[in-house]
Amino acid sequence: MIARAHAPGSAPASSTTPLPPAAEILAAVEQHARPVPRYTSYPTVPFWSREFGEAEYLDALAEADASEPASVYVHLPFCAKRCYYCGCNAVATSRSEVIDRYLDHLEWEVRVIAECMGRRRPVDRIHWGGGTPNLLSADQAGRLMRLLTDAFELQPDAEVSIEMDPRVATPEQPAMLKALGFTRISMGVQDFDPRVQKAIGRIQPESDTVSLLEGARAAGFESVNFDLVYGLPYQTTESFRRTLDRVVELAPDRIATFSYAHLPEARRIQQAVDASGLPEPEAKLGLFLDTVEVLENAGWQWIGFDHFARPDDDLAVAARERRLLRNFMGYTTDAGTDMLAFGMSAIGFVAGRFVQNSSALGDWQDTIRDGRLPVVRGWQLTDEDQVRGDIVQHLLCNLELPDDLTRARFGVDLAGALGKDIEHLREMEVVGFLTRRTDRWEVTPLGRFFVRNVAASIDPWLRRTTELPTFSSSI
Repeated sequence: MIARAHAPGSAPASSTTPLPPAAEILAAVEQHARPVPRYTSYPTVPFWSREFGEAEYLDALAEADASEPASVYVHLPFCAKRCYYCGCNAVATSRSEVIDRYLDHLEWEVRVIAECMGRRRPVDRIHWGGGTPNLLSADQAGRLMRLLTDAFELQPDAEVSIEMDPRVATPEQPAMLKALGFTRISMGVQDFDPRVQKAIGRIQPESDTVSLLEGARAAGFESVNFDLVYGLPYQTTESFRRTLDRVVELAPDRIATFSYAHLPEARRIQQAVDASGLPEPEAKLGLFLDTVEVLENAGWQWIGFDHFARPDDDLAVAARERRLLRNFMGYTTDAGTDMLAFGMSAIGFVAGRFVQNSSALGDWQDTIRDGRLPVVRGWQLTDEDQVRGDIVQHLLCNLELPDDLTRARFGVDLAGALGKDIEHLREMEVVGFLTRRTDRWEVTPLGRFFVRNVAASIDPWLRRTTELPTFSSSI
């Protein structure tokens, strides 16, 4: 592999995607790596207004086109135990009554927002995130799905997905979830190595993962996703190669590969991680380069900057056709504009407004008990936000910026939309992240590792503050 079987600074000739030499990437890391947003929204969450509250959200719901299909996200924060590396908004509990009480509050929130739509709005995508959504019992899961399908009109071809922890999955769970209407599952794998698992507080026998995968296949799930994390304590080229080889054998449909961001000052649970075991930047980069090589050689297509999918998967097809999209649920082909979000910390988008719920369980529940929507901040997009958002999304998803990208929707070409910031694209060309073609800017093989930096260079919000919010590193 790159960090082991190839000479320093060389890239494997067999990889589908041409990879720049590791030494070239490392030199760019030393010069350009900095905290940058993941751009699941534009503007990003830290810049939204605390003045945006329930009244503004109700205005958005009133203006929304309730005849257009929407997406629904439900945040289920509960985990049996917190993992040390976790950056999610989660609450550890083993008490069923705590989840029941959460569902009571969730029921009020769903029904109020559904009533504001004025009709049963069609929904073509539902996602349960967490936390550990499969911590819910069969009765609790059935209750929540009935709540959603009563409130909204689920379309016949809707994608319904759920995040699952193999450690708490039961043999009956896949069939039960399939019967409820789920079509995709995403399971956390992170790493199969026992030493790494111990270091991150997530002991997950391989047999648990295999059992859930086999159960999902037997139940008839259309797609199964694995989540991997690189940059964890004690990961080595050899150990992570074993994980990758096993993933190839198990053959999930999609694979998400996340870079571990060690931010113990912002995520207190990470203080339990032994930072002395974290791989050095060169080793961490080697882990990801190995991942690209192994997965592409085994038949997956590299999507965006951190996902992989089978070539016939709708994500891969959309990427090849330059119509991939991105939102808080990750990469998507969903062209719908609105996402209705429920639960603590949930983030939605309705009628040109972003909205976020309280991230504290007690505050979220108290606000609902007071008969108010638990909105703590949001943002109504300006004309500039909309055009910049389209540009940033297309860049991160499709790795290009055509000159006519913004003409049809906004009446100006790319240069007119960016104004003086077009100079920043030229700067990105000088450092090797972009190439200028006749009618577009294209992300280079090197620039793919820094595409978030390219987006940040044309993000005026980042220039409007002297103190950067806590973002993850670009690599």
